[in-house]
Amino acid sequence: MSPVVIVAFALIFVALLLVFGAVGGIFKEQPGVNRSIAVLEALTSAPAEMKGELDQSFSDRVLFPLLARSQQMGRRLTPEDASERIREKLEMAGNPAGWTVERVMAGKVVGFAIALVVSLVLALLMGLGFLPTLGFVVIASLVGYMAPNLYLYQATYNRMDTLQRALPDAIDLLTISVESGLGFDAACAQVARNTEGPLSEEFARMLQEMQIGRGRSEALRSMGDRANLPDLRSFVSAMVQADAFGIPVGQVLRVQSSEIRVKRRQWAEEAAQKVPVKILVPLIFCILPTLFIAVLGPAGIHIMENFSGTLSK
Repeated sequence: MSPVVIVAFALIFVALLLVFGAVGGIFKEQPGVNRSIAVLEALTSAPAEMKGELDQSFSDRVLFPLLARSQQMGRRLTPEDASERIREKLEMAGNPAGWTVERVMAGKVVGFAIALVVSLVLALLMGLGFLPTLGFVVIASLVGYMAPNLYLYQATYNRMDTLQRALPDAIDLLTISVESGLGFDAACAQVARNTEGPLSEEFARMLQEMQIGRGRSEALRSMGDRANLPDLRSFVSAMVQADAFGIPVGQVLRVQSSEIRVKRRQWAEEAAQKVPVKILVPLIFCILPTLFIAVLGPAGIHIMENFSGTLSK
């Protein structure tokens, strides 16, 4: 059978389909209108509970169920001990608002799917070959899958830096409060009340744990484990030992304050020594080329003009 006959039969089939559809639409137009009117009347006279379900937003009807399915899929794809590791990362990151273990697992699945689709579309638009497309899609998918972990790592790094900067002032405030006659718990409350940032939140959480019946040593150790900062852990260890052996807290705080100040000064000197090394790369690749162009550019143009005049003569 020739292609012309096949095309003719296809056109005849499409024409008959359109005719039957039009005839059916004409004969069923009135019942369809009646059904639409009946649906509208049912919606207007429906109970408030059904109207509430129909008036839900797009996120409630689509996004949240999709997120729930993604959470189930992420729970199946991750190992059994992954939940505990993610929970520890969330603790060190300060438990960002809206971030839970299930959300992180779902974010991995969603990030993997979005990165896979976007990278595949970009590879097809750029016209890459099979192997470059495969490599690009695999790398992009892995980056999308690891995006929540990267976010938590950056949040943890920023939080540790903030804790490192705020710790000396907090210990100084503790020392002044204890030496002025306050107890250690009251001094911690002063730090939580008069400071801001993650360190204030950690002291407030420690006091809340002590109020619900947890021991001071356990609350201090939990604060050190959540922060995972060497200086804060050293401070926690010193306070736990002072509490265990009955050493005066004011004396320990004074020693800790002087030590943390020395460490802060050493950290500042170390950061200052790293500046020449860090500035070397932009100096070589960004500043010196523009300097050479500005200084040697006019001389090079003048030399080229002289050479061109000599050659023309």
